[in-house]
Amino acid sequence: MLQRTAWFERSFTFDLPVTMYPNVVERLRGTPARLEERVASLSPDVLTRRQGDCWSIQESVGHLLDLEPLWLGRLKDLIAGEKVLQPADLENLKTHEANHNKASITYLLTSFREMRMRLVDELDALDEEAVARTALHPRLNKPMRTLDLAFFIAEHDDHHLAWITGLRRAFSV
Repeated sequence: MLQRTAWFERSFTFDLPVTMYPNVVERLRGTPARLEERVASLSPDVLTRRQGDCWSIQESVGHLLDLEPLWLGRLKDLIAGEKVLQPADLENLKTHEANHNKASITYLLTSFREMRMRLVDELDALDEEAVARTALHPRLNKPMRTLDLAFFIAEHDDHHLAWITGLRRAFSV
């Protein structure tokens, strides 16, 4: 599998013009469909197979679901005018403890779609002032606009979709 930059090693320049906001939100709207397409034909054995001690495909799906409350919470922080966004669990304890491999993939995908559409509905309702509002991202220690939050989430989605694609290749499916 091609070496990828670890998520926590990524750096970000939040410099997209506000006019790109609809495009970024559209990426977020499309993640459930792309995720469903990537896992639709996979057997439970492939979905739950690990490569070393890394998450399985199904655990990666569960992880995306696990983070939806954080994304929605950070959006609410921005809307409320908070100065600092709520922190993430940098150990991913929720995902490690969830045992997503025992869950139904249908449940995980359906739950993710429902949560993501809630987030997208909130993003769709914002005006330009709200899209440009900023708060400090606690780990990156830099200001993040609502637009940047949406971009950050989309990049995180793609990070895990690329991981899933890599596992599919590794497992020859």
